[in-house]
Amino acid sequence: MEYIYSALLLHSAKQEVNAENVTKVLQAAGIKPDETRVKAMVASLDGVNIEEAISKAAMPVAAAAPAEEAKGKEEKKEKEKEEDVEKRAEQAVEGLAGLFG
Repeated sequence: MEYIYSALLLHSAKQEVNAENVTKVLQAAGIKPDETRVKAMVASLDGVNIEEAISKAAMPVAAAAPAEEAKGKEEKKEKEKEEDVEKRAEQAVEGLAGLFG
């Protein structure tokens, strides 16, 4: 993960994401970088629009929040309906008890 974090940090700082810069960031963090992993990551990011990738990754998270909120509202409504049914049943029993009491 630290390799990805270094790339994101470089991107955020508007620095080029290349093997030299990634290596420097990792070393500054006290990590001994694996040259092969650095090169592989840099190669895999070649041609990738990082901003677009970040926004696409954030969309499912943003879409899940309203869905969870809606689910909570539905559960609340369902609970209120159940409570209303129980209350009406109690009132009906009280009414019947008054007729035959």
